[in-house]
Amino acid sequence: MSTTIRLSRIGKKHQAQYRVVLKTTRDKRDGIYLEELGYYNPNTNPATVNLKMDRINYWIKNGSMTTETVKQLIKKYQHKSA
Repeated sequence: MSTTIRLSRIGKKHQAQYRVVLKTTRDKRDGIYLEELGYYNPNTNPATVNLKMDRINYWIKNGSMTTETVKQLIKKYQHKSA
């Protein structure tokens, strides 16, 4: 089964926060996920991003696809990750 690295929404109404998660392509957006790979909070100034780049790179090398939003987060915040 193919997997995707995508955002999963958490938080209250009008205060969205997101987890960066690994999911199978058929799972729902906020449903069960295989692994949590980081989080993204756009409500802070500047936005808070924490990505597990070693795990993200591992899954990409093993054939996981990423959504366009996650690609942009990786590109923009890659150097800030721990």
